[in-house]
Amino acid sequence: MAKLRKKYTLKALLNYTKLAKSTYYDALKKLSRGDKYKGLKTLIHNICNKNHGRYGYRRVTMQLHKQGIKINHKVVMRLMKEENLTCKVRKYKSYRGQEGKIAKNILNRNFKAEKPNEKWATDVTEFALCNEKIYLSPIIDLYNGEIISYKISKRPILKQVLDMVEDATRKIKETKGIILHSDQGWQYQNKKYQKLLKEKGIIQSMSRKGNCLDNAVIENFFGLLKSELFYLKKFKSVEDFIKELKSYIKYYNTKRIKIKLKGLSPVEYRTKSQLVA
Repeated sequence: MAKLRKKYTLKALLNYTKLAKSTYYDALKKLSRGDKYKGLKTLIHNICNKNHGRYGYRRVTMQLHKQGIKINHKVVMRLMKEENLTCKVRKYKSYRGQEGKIAKNILNRNFKAEKPNEKWATDVTEFALCNEKIYLSPIIDLYNGEIISYKISKRPILKQVLDMVEDATRKIKETKGIILHSDQGWQYQNKKYQKLLKEKGIIQSMSRKGNCLDNAVIENFFGLLKSELFYLKKFKSVEDFIKELKSYIKYYNTKRIKIKLKGLSPVEYRTKSQLVA
């Protein structure tokens, strides 16, 4: 408006923009005072760039607090929006509304399992690289965090999830009574998926709508996978990434030790528990 005032009267500009005169002068005063958040914006940019756009406003706020800068998270959120510094990490969302039958939340955040193949969890995550997208659909055993089966696809299709379940039931012969927990994604609402679980004697459980904490174990696995593989390495191609992804899952199951598993890998822990039993 300041530039246009050379051509038009203030009254004409205010009438056209439907802006109150007091609001216009208030904005001018703020501009004359300068940007009081200029230094803070620079720090926020540095934090976001250093972490390759993986941080949202909550973690940026925490980093600022660590540097001794006491600032409200709402201010950080507003400044990040103004600077277009949104988190680049995105979770694949398969929820499209209710398309089928929603199962009860039988698991109800009780992630502790007393034995192998008592409680399973599943979800789909997305990787974007080389101008393509890759989707990983695994089943994790809540007893020891072992990946029972998984399927990789270039599209989020129903067959991927069905093949994953079929693969799991070929490995684990006795599946009757196993609880398989997921979110309310369209794949898990599908009649074919629900029919397959019923045929295998698997009990379906679903998270509440929009509540990722109800499926925290597999969410944690995805976070670990991305921080230890996807964000750490550069991949020549999608095929190179898929190869590394398969290698990581094998390493995770058989070699990567966990403190809560008494320094054993998921497979080692399961094997030892079965020998004791």
